[in-house]
Amino acid sequence: MSNAHEEVKPGRRIVRTRTKPFAAYDLEGPLQHDMSIIELSYDRDDKQGAYLIRMEPGAETIAHEHGFREEFLILEGELIESDGTVLKVGDFVMYEAGTVHNSRTEKGCLLLGIDWQRRG
Repeated sequence: MSNAHEEVKPGRRIVRTRTKPFAAYDLEGPLQHDMSIIELSYDRDDKQGAYLIRMEPGAETIAHEHGFREEFLILEGELIESDGTVLKVGDFVMYEAGTVHNSRTEKGCLLLGIDWQRRG
């Protein structure tokens, strides 16, 4: 199966993020109109996988508790964590399962996020 945004072959899936449209963001419940998402490998049923999130200037996530480890890499802009830490392009963050936080941006932000469960 192939279209302008994805190519799927046995054992492989390519997502063309430069052309794939972002969808409305609702991972913390209600729809947030100042945020959008591309679910790369993210599975909503098991709440694990990779995604891109675009946050418009002034956007803020709803405070949430992580059921799994969350890791993200800032690709564009900057993000301000609930404790005031400012994350810039190239910064990588890891939150362990059970942690609670929220993030906001004044300038806008694009991040690659991965939610996953550690084994062992």
